[in-house]
Amino acid sequence: MPLVTSKELFENAYKGKYAVGAFNVNNMEIIQGIVDAAKEEGSPIILQVSAGARKYANPIYLRKLVEAAVEDTDLPIVLHLDHGDSFEICKQCIDDGFTSVMIDASHHSFEENIEITKKVVDYAHSKGVVVEAELGRLAGVEDDVNVSAEDASYTNPEQAVEFVKRTGVDSLAIAIGTSHGAYKFKGEPKLDFDRLAKISSLLPNFPLVLHGASTVLPEFVEMCNQYGGNIPGAQGVPEEMLTQAASLGVCKINIDTDLRLAMTAAIRKELIENPGEFDPRKYLGPGRNAIKKMVQHKIKNVLKSSNSI
Repeated sequence: MPLVTSKELFENAYKGKYAVGAFNVNNMEIIQGIVDAAKEEGSPIILQVSAGARKYANPIYLRKLVEAAVEDTDLPIVLHLDHGDSFEICKQCIDDGFTSVMIDASHHSFEENIEITKKVVDYAHSKGVVVEAELGRLAGVEDDVNVSAEDASYTNPEQAVEFVKRTGVDSLAIAIGTSHGAYKFKGEPKLDFDRLAKISSLLPNFPLVLHGASTVLPEFVEMCNQYGGNIPGAQGVPEEMLTQAASLGVCKINIDTDLRLAMTAAIRKELIENPGEFDPRKYLGPGRNAIKKMVQHKIKNVLKSSNSI
């Protein structure tokens, strides 16, 4: 099966009240762990590439690794650009074979955001590619995205309707209280589900996207710290909140930090317990297995997309 767009995946997810996992990829082991988990669970997946990943791994290498994943499985796989910050980068990814791109012009004014997004949508749709945009800003740090709490703002429901209508965008990332990185909440985790429900009611059958949605599973934080890490007080979005969001029109849930924590924890453990080991396969292999187990858990227990294809 060739790479697909997210259009049909989101239609099915909306009807089924589940979400498709969008997992950030940086290297071969991460891609293998995600894809192996999706194969066993019979779940569609979105493999997404950030600006940081493109700088680290080289766009050509990442694209070829994803092509290998497609050849290795008959799963519906979307290749998605995460947080493209300009028309130029979105165009480049579209021309390189991506089936979905995100234009994140949320740091601009409302009118500028519409203008830039519309330009990307027009080009992408002419090539059969779908577009995600963002309205409202998430706090936190992820690769090249760095937004302070003071600059973060929740999505206005009425503006969301106008934005979708004027841009023709295919999905919309909204801000309801999640944030990027491992430190999402200082106190009790809380999402604005009333705001989500309002946006969903004003945009019926329209797929919404939740960024900054890693749970920051305590077991991986504890393992990192146990084996020499220093990640005190890390806290993410409780899994039951993510499942609730999927029941309210969120069709795509982004997961990055959980992947990093799972892999890092497994590698740290392996290196500490086997200090004489210097074969990268001996510690990257356990890292890959940790990602697979974590992604399987997400698919079955959080996203509820297991056996959906």
